[in-house]
Amino acid sequence: MRAEVGGLVLPFANPRHAHEVRCLERMPIADDQVMVAGVIDTLTNFVEHPEVVAERIQRVARAVGDPRRVLAGTDCGFDTSAGRGRVAPDVVWAKLRSLAAGARLASARLFPTAG
Repeated sequence: MRAEVGGLVLPFANPRHAHEVRCLERMPIADDQVMVAGVIDTLTNFVEHPEVVAERIQRVARAVGDPRRVLAGTDCGFDTSAGRGRVAPDVVWAKLRSLAAGARLASARLFPTAG
């Protein structure tokens, strides 16, 4: 939290780290920082439903306290490099479509008059 950076990129979709969103309540980011919240698990071939993505974004927005300071992202990069290819390319694209759809849902809920 002492880093002088414009924002943080943290994983919140992976089951190992999903609970860590609660740390933001105890140790808030600086007022001039943004949070890029990982809301898509990049290590599995399961495609998150847009509602799950939206809920994850909303949970991070509540913890940060200002939804304008939250951007939706992925938990790290997709596991398609170095010949391992555990995540099928078509699944990667489906996950990214779900990320976009979930972000639209969350935005509509977090900014109801912006529509």
